Amino acid sequence: MTMGKIIFYEERNFQGRSYECMSDCADMHSYMSRCHSCRVESGCFMVYDRPNYMGNQYFMRRGEYADYMNMFGWNNCIRSSRMIPMHRGSYRMRIYERENFGGHMHECMDDCESFMDRYHMSHCMSCHIMDGHWLMYEHPHYRGRMMYFGPGEYRNFSSMGYGNMRFMSMRRIMDSFY
Repeated sequence: MTMGKIIFYEERNFQGRSYECMSDCADMHSYMSRCHSCRVESGCFMVYDRPNYMGNQYFMRRGEYADYMNMFGWNNCIRSSRMIPMHRGSYRMRIYERENFGGHMHECMDDCESFMDRYHMSHCMSCHIMDGHWLMYEHPHYRGRMMYFGPGEYRNFSSMGYGNMRFMSMRRIMDSFY
């Protein structure tokens, strides 16, 4: 199994103290006072602008992020990160129009640019991930804020700290990202 590796730097352009991470990190403050750039050497990670995997999040794959704050439009630095496990095999999820698995349901096995175009569903407010790891976006065509979902049941996005966010597109996190 391929392990992920991300290196965080205190300053932009990979300057200042650094911290190497090969797993989840709930609070960067334990290792450095701030983080303004990072380099993903392998794997995929979700990074968050608040501790404990809360707040705005962004998907990072292999590459260099010399000034991610400008790139993402954030006014805060990375405070926590989560490694996304590699998944080989099928992808399967059910999306629901309303909270608690209510309203129309559709089973999905691939990316979807627009719930409205494909399913005639204006948004998704709960889901059940059976296989794979997914990114869901607040707007069609993979735009707007994104959220990571691994296997499990997600009955109510607002109780998970996503407010009244409604998702309108999704994509699989594929091996090709690694």
